[in-house]
Amino acid sequence: MAEDSALSPERAAERAEVLEKAQRAKAVAGELSRFTSARKNELLLAAADALVARTEEILVANAKDIEAGKARGFSDSLLDRLRLDADRVEGIAGGLRQVAALPDPVGEVLRGSTLPNGIKLSQVSVPLGVMGMVYEARPNVTVDAFGLALKSGNVALLRGSKSAVHSNTQLVAVLREVLANHDAPEDLVQLLPCETHDSVQDLITARGLVDVVIPRGGAGLIEAVVTKATVPTIETGTGNCHIYIDASADIDEAIALMINGKTRRPSVCNATETVLIDSALSAQDQVRILDALADAGVAVHGDVDNLAASGWTGEVIPATAEDWSDEYLSLDIAARIVDGVVAATDHITEYSSGHTEAISARDWGVCQEFVDRVDAAAVSVNASTAFTDGEQYGFGAEIGISTQKLHARGPMGLPELTSSKWVLAGRGQTRP
Repeated sequence: MAEDSALSPERAAERAEVLEKAQRAKAVAGELSRFTSARKNELLLAAADALVARTEEILVANAKDIEAGKARGFSDSLLDRLRLDADRVEGIAGGLRQVAALPDPVGEVLRGSTLPNGIKLSQVSVPLGVMGMVYEARPNVTVDAFGLALKSGNVALLRGSKSAVHSNTQLVAVLREVLANHDAPEDLVQLLPCETHDSVQDLITARGLVDVVIPRGGAGLIEAVVTKATVPTIETGTGNCHIYIDASADIDEAIALMINGKTRRPSVCNATETVLIDSALSAQDQVRILDALADAGVAVHGDVDNLAASGWTGEVIPATAEDWSDEYLSLDIAARIVDGVVAATDHITEYSSGHTEAISARDWGVCQEFVDRVDAAAVSVNASTAFTDGEQYGFGAEIGISTQKLHARGPMGLPELTSSKWVLAGRGQTRP
């Protein structure tokens, strides 16, 4: 191609590698679509066992990524997303076992009918085909994507980040070895080059070879993929998650929900990033909520005068416009005192990323109003935002949290990785 001739030799080689791997993926997609559930489950369970057995090799590779990350000045939250240990490898393997235990979505009859002329009409779920995955840091996504793709009949083309290159390379090597040992095509999972950002562009514009692309990472990555892709994209969003504490809330419970959502694992997308406090709460309860954050080591961002109205004397980092829409991914939280559920949901409407919004309240009418007014992929009533997770929903490992409004929204499990086709079974009918 003329455009390829203008590329540097290194860049041309990278592009050629991406397209060649995409072609190989397309070539084996048809074979995978015919795998039985038993065959896919056998491969998933073997992969889980192999990952555990090869834990030491995986951790050695991961240590190289951690050291490189420290040298590059990665934040603690980013290093946490990157880091593996024996328990996390066991957890990753456990995710594959959970996926193996789930019903196979391929071939499910979604709906059907018999037409007046006797033709039997069925809508049947089918794989998407070649699934490109673009993601940052987290090596667990490498295995999650493989497992969910395999069970749903899709071939996984994985473009992880340079920060996790050693971990991802080792994990994919283990997975491909398992496939080869079980007489399955190794190319059911492939790792794409990640030395430059250009390989992402090669993947997301490979129309005819790649059937769908799913980005998973920060706002910049997701925006770049969604706006530049010519391949159909399922958008996974960032997590600016809120909790609203109503005047009717049990304050001890509300504080527990807020602290769990914020501190359980600050670096993940379901972490609570903003707390909205009802002004109808007593000043004592408002101060208790803010004190709980400070006691947990959480830095509070907000309008100084707004929070001072509660009588709280703790340190407040003056909030900028960005604070209200920021995904901190750290022990920071934005806080605001609001006048009831309407003001809370108005704030959420303005700043939400559409991921998860939570309310703590004992008044069910207030809870229902919150649910009705909030537009998000998940709404938690008297529950932590941390529960927005495919494994917690019983989906096994998840491919991401979709914040769009197309066929997939919220935690994306196996059914969300399928499409459908219509099957008409007749007896020679012709249309008049």
